[in-house]
Parts: sequence; C-alpha cells; structure tokens
Amino acid sequence: MKIERIIKKKSNVYELILSDKTSLSFYDETIFHYNLLLTKEINKTDLKGINYFNLQVEAYYKALNYIKKKLRTKLEIYNKLKDFNYDENIIKNVLEKLEKQKYLNDELYIKSYINDQVNLTLKGPIKIKRELNNLGFNNIDSYFESIDKKVWENKVQKIIDKNIKSNKKYSKNNLVIRIKNNLVQNGYNIDDFSYLFDNIKIKDNEEIIKKLIERAKTKYSKKLTGKELEYKIKQYMYSKGFNISIDKYL
Repeated sequence: MKIERIIKKKSNVYELILSDKTSLSFYDETIFHYNLLLTKEINKTDLKGINYFNLQVEAYYKALNYIKKKLRTKLEIYNKLKDFNYDENIIKNVLEKLEKQKYLNDELYIKSYINDQVNLTLKGPIKIKRELNNLGFNNIDSYFESIDKKVWENKVQKIIDKNIKSNKKYSKNNLVIRIKNNLVQNGYNIDDFSYLFDNIKIKDNEEIIKKLIERAKTKYSKKLTGKELEYKIKQYMYSKGFNISIDKYL
C-alpha cells in the first residue's frame, strides 16, 4: 500500500493516509523508527510490526501520563496497563524503560507514601505497612524506625478525643470498646498505648441515658407495668452498656 499523505495531528501523533484510503495513526517515535516520512509504501507484513511497535509507544505514554499525576509503584503501573489490555511483553518493556529513565524509585515512593499518611491521616503503622504490602513492597520496617513514638501517640490521642467528642449514644464502657476497635482498624496495637486509657475521662452522658430510658419505657410499657417494667428497662440499659441505677430516671 502506498502512503499518499502524512498529516500531523496532535503534538506527537501523525495520521497516514494510504492509497486504499485507509487511515492510520502512529506516534512520532514510530514514524521515525520506521522512517515513514521517507518510505512511500507499507506492506501487510511490515504493518503488523509497525502496529505492535506503536502499541509499545502508546503504552509508554499512558504509563508516563499516569506517573505525572503522582508517584506510582511498578505494581500500580502494571495493573493500569493490564486494564488497557496490553500484553506482558509490552508491559515488561515499558517498566524497564521507566526504570532506566529513573521514573520508578521504590525508596522515594515508600518514603513519600509514609510521609503523606503520617502527616495527612490518622492511620497507624500497622495499617500503613499493610497498604504498602498491598502495593508490592515488603521488608519495609526500617522506614518506620525514625518515626518517634510521640507521633503515633498524638494520633491515637486525637482518635480518642474525636470519639469522645462525637459520642451521642454510647455508654462509657461501650465507648471505650468502640475507641479501641477504631484504633485497631486504623492500624494501632492497643497494648502499645494502653497507658492513654488509664487517665481517660469519660462520663456517662445524662442526655443519652434519659433518651434510652424513655425509648425503653415507650417500648415495654405497652405490656409491662411496675417492677416488671422497671426490671425490663434495667435489662435494656445493661445491654447498652449502662451499669447504673436508673431509679432517679423513672
């Protein structure tokens, strides 16, 4: 097939118009690699190789664009290119090219990731390590050694204070359990910060108590009265974590 015209489209893409009116788009790297600006004809055998080479260039530019938004891991780039259905050889070549060009730096990525999570979130070391493991990084404990325990302690205290301040329905006992579960979910070892709970000041919220008792009275007074009703309300309050005398509320 004869090349009739070559039209420059985007910054690095050219359109080739062939004699059979077929239109092909190639990146400039492909154009120069196969010297298509001077070549006047393309046969079907050559076209197959040209298309494959152009796919590699396309995959490289997509990976590069993906990296420009933020630092990425090899695994993230691999998965991204897989989503575009590039074959293993193309992905391998792209990753090797990016490594040679210093676009992939595991140490820099790990340090940057830890720094962001420590400064911008309330996540603990266990959760951050787990997330890095999921991104393909192992043997990363040494990156956490320079972080002072006081940093983690302050974050734990913030989680405790936040839970206490926003408490609208939990008893003191249940709130402590909830805080500890929240800390575990955020990646903290509770035993490492048990001393923070020794001085914790949580009072059962009077408004919560009154609200729950009224709810229980409304629910059970339809069938029960007197001591039976009182006993049922006490059971209800115990189930909610309130181990208190309710006489003054009845």
